[in-house]
Amino acid sequence: MAHVTEPAERRRRAQRPTVRGRRYVIAAGHALACVAGQRMLESGGNAIDAGVAAGIANNVLQPDIAHFGGIAPIIVYRAATRTVHAVQGVGRWPAAASISAFKERGHREIPRGVLRCIVPAAPSSWLRALEEFGTKAFGEVAAPAIDLAEQGFPMYDFLAAGIRSHADAYATWPANSAIFLPQGRPPAPGELFVQADLARTLRTMAHAEGDRAAGSRGAGLDAARAAFYRGEIAQAMVRFSQQEGGLVSAEDLASLDTPVLPPCRVSYRGLDVYACGPWSQGPVLLQTLKILEGMPIGSLEHNSPEYVHAVVEALKLSFADRERYYGDPEFVRVPLDELLSDRYAERRRALIDSSRAWPELPPSGDGRRPIAAPAVPGHAGRTDTSYLCAIDADGNVFSATFSDGSYDVPVVPGLGIPMSSRGSQAWLDPAHPNSVQPRKRPMITPNPVLVLRDGTPYMAIGSPGGDVQPQAMVQVLFNMLHFGMDPQQAVEAPRFSTSSVPDSFSPHRYEPGVLRLEAEFAAETVQRLSAMGHRVVIRDPESYWLSGGVCVAVRDGRGLLSAGADPRRACYAVGW
Repeated sequence: MAHVTEPAERRRRAQRPTVRGRRYVIAAGHALACVAGQRMLESGGNAIDAGVAAGIANNVLQPDIAHFGGIAPIIVYRAATRTVHAVQGVGRWPAAASISAFKERGHREIPRGVLRCIVPAAPSSWLRALEEFGTKAFGEVAAPAIDLAEQGFPMYDFLAAGIRSHADAYATWPANSAIFLPQGRPPAPGELFVQADLARTLRTMAHAEGDRAAGSRGAGLDAARAAFYRGEIAQAMVRFSQQEGGLVSAEDLASLDTPVLPPCRVSYRGLDVYACGPWSQGPVLLQTLKILEGMPIGSLEHNSPEYVHAVVEALKLSFADRERYYGDPEFVRVPLDELLSDRYAERRRALIDSSRAWPELPPSGDGRRPIAAPAVPGHAGRTDTSYLCAIDADGNVFSATFSDGSYDVPVVPGLGIPMSSRGSQAWLDPAHPNSVQPRKRPMITPNPVLVLRDGTPYMAIGSPGGDVQPQAMVQVLFNMLHFGMDPQQAVEAPRFSTSSVPDSFSPHRYEPGVLRLEAEFAAETVQRLSAMGHRVVIRDPESYWLSGGVCVAVRDGRGLLSAGADPRRACYAVGW
C-alpha cells in the first residue's frame, strides 16, 4: 500500500527512534507509566497486567487530565482465544439526573462542579480487565502507582503547564488547591509532587483485596471493587456529593457495571479494525475508513491539498452521523450495521466534492441537519485524556484511552480524586441522542483502537484530544499503511484537524469550516485548501499538543514489535 513518492516529512529524521522489541512494547502518556507496565511483564505478567499497571500509574502521573476517578474504555486481544473484547469503562448518570433536574437549578448547559459528575468507572474498568484477561492481583499492578503517589515524582513540564493553565480553577475548591497548588502556586518542573490522599485510596483497595487473599484471585478483585463502590471510599463520595448539591447516591455507586462487550469492526483493505461501540465516538474512525476506502488515498501525495481535503471531508460526514445517532445503545437506537456498511459508505462518499469543502457540518445520513451549536471562535479541542497500549510476546494486546480532568470538578476531600466529570459531554436537549437521562451513559470521545491482519494482532493505536482523537489516529494509521512510515515517523508527521463539528464538551461550541494545520505545511498547500473553502488556521508550535498525543504499538508478520510515542506531549515508549 506504500505510496511511490517519498514525502518531504519522511525525509526528515524523526526526533526519536522507533522503539523495537522481541518480548514486549509499551507506549503511554509518560515514561514512568511505561516502566510500571514493564515491571509487570518482567515479573511474569501479560500485556493486560502491564496495561492496567501503566494505566493506574498514569492516573497518578497525569492527574490533571486522566485521574483514577474518571473513565477507562479498553480494548483487548486475548491470544489464547484469538478474540477481541471491549470493556465499557464509562459510568452512568445518577438516577436523580435529568434534563429537568438541571433546568430546575437554572442551568441551560452542563455546569462546572458536582452536577456534571457521573459514577466513576475507571477503577471498575481496570479491575474488570484484570479479572477477565490478566493474571495478577490489584495490589501488584497498583504498587508502582501507590509508590508514585505516596513518595511523589519530579514534576515535569507538560503537567506543570497543565496545572498552571488551570490554576484559577484549581483554586476554586480547597481539596483541589491542596493537591495542585501545594504552596499556594502551581508546582515548578523538578519539584517533588506528592498525592498522599490518592495513595491512601489505592492502599485501601489493595488492603481490602489482601484481606481476601485466602480466596481466589477473583474474590480479591471483587473485594477491591467493593472497597471503592460500597465501602468507605463510596461513603466519602456520597457524603461529599450531597454536601455540594450533587446527584450521586450510594445506590448509583453500588450498581455500577462495566461489562465486557463485543467491539464494533470494519474491514479496511484487508485489515480488521476494532473500536468501542457508539457509547463512544469509536465508530467515527470506522466510518471514516469505510468512506475513504473507495478513494485513491495511496495515490495522493502525503499531506497534499487533495489528501487533506479528502480526509477532512470524510471526517465531517462521520461527525455528522455522530451528532445524529451516537449515544448509549440502551437508551437510543443506533443503526450501527448500516452506518458501517459498504453501501452506506458509498452514499456518504458521493457527498464529497473534490474541489469544494462543506462550509459547515454536512447533513447526517438521513438528510437531517445536526442540532445547532453556537458558532463561537476559539474552539481548540479538549485535553483531558491519556492513552496507552501494550503488546506481549504471546500476542496479547491492550489498548486503553482513559480520561477526565480534575480542574472542572471538586476533588473529594480525603480521597485525592474527583468523581468523573464525563457528564460534561452530554446535552440538555431531549432531541439529541446524547441527552441527559437517569442512569444513561454519556457518549464519550475516548476511543481506543485495535487492528488485526489475517486474524492476528497488527496494531494498537489511540490518542487524547477530544474531537481530535479519531482525526489524529486516522492520519497516523494512513502514514504507516499508505506512506510507508515506521511508527515513530508516522506519529511525528505534521497533522491537521477540522473544528467544523460541535465540540463534544458543553457548551458544544464549534467553528464552521475551520481547518487547523501545523506550521510545517507548505504555503501553497495552505493557499490551495483556502481556495477550496477551508477556513485555514495555522497552529503555533507551542500548541501542537492540541493535535493529539498518539501512541501506537505494532506487531509485524514475524512477531517482532515496535512502538511510537508522540513528542507533542509527554508520551514515551519502551520495549525489550
